Amino acid sequence: MLELLSGHDHGAGTGLLPGSRWLLLEWGWIAALLALALAYADGLWWARDRSPWPRHRTVCWYLGLLAAAAAVAGPLASAAHSSFMAHMVGHLLLGMIAPLLLVAAAPISLALRALPVGAARSLTGLLGSPPLRLLSHPVVAAALNGGGLWLLYATPLFALMHGSPLLHGIVHVHILAAGALMTASLIGVDPQPHRASMAVRSVVLIGFIAAHAILAQRLYAHPPPGVEAADARIGAQLMYYGGDAVDVLLIVLLFAGWYRATRPRRPRTPRPVAAGPGVR
Repeated sequence: MLELLSGHDHGAGTGLLPGSRWLLLEWGWIAALLALALAYADGLWWARDRSPWPRHRTVCWYLGLLAAAAAVAGPLASAAHSSFMAHMVGHLLLGMIAPLLLVAAAPISLALRALPVGAARSLTGLLGSPPLRLLSHPVVAAALNGGGLWLLYATPLFALMHGSPLLHGIVHVHILAAGALMTASLIGVDPQPHRASMAVRSVVLIGFIAAHAILAQRLYAHPPPGVEAADARIGAQLMYYGGDAVDVLLIVLLFAGWYRATRPRRPRTPRPVAAGPGVR
């Protein structure tokens, strides 16, 4: 069992009761996700005088936060310490489903609508800055996402994080942030001053799908230290087939966005001017 082999002495040498640091970690996640929920609601409030904000984007934001919350707090998060299958369900929620939903909610677009003109211009300038341009490039974003997963499952990091709440939190923040960054670089609806070409995004997505599938197959044959073979096989199958389902959706959204951006627009037909009184 993971909990036994990773040395799960939660409070040793800290003055905290066993499990207290893990409880603090869960409450930290809940506080952070609640802050994001309130920030989006605040943006909706300040942008209320603008054109109506699409309801489906709001629904996506809160569903994405719920998916992330289910992965890091509550029964699933507790089960993930001893079950690789539960861990992998959390991985799919936190690293693939939540990022997809959060990106679809277009939080940057909402912020630009809600902020004063000066602050909105500053945010636009920040989005176009060299560091963010580098991080938001699909190749870099996919390397951070896929590379992080290989580092987690192909090294002792997986066992180590189950013995340290701090490391556990850092790893899961990376999974969520890297997943959102890669998803935004591929299919993001928010403004991107330097969006990569369709060809680059397509090649990156195909490469990531292949790397993700190979990693799942590796986990099936070579479980991480401390994971029983039967549990690893179920978790690897979840990673493989669940990841495929999300990847198919990414492909559909990628090509749908490309189609919307490239289809010819119909010229507007001028409206006939109504004749006034006495005009024939």
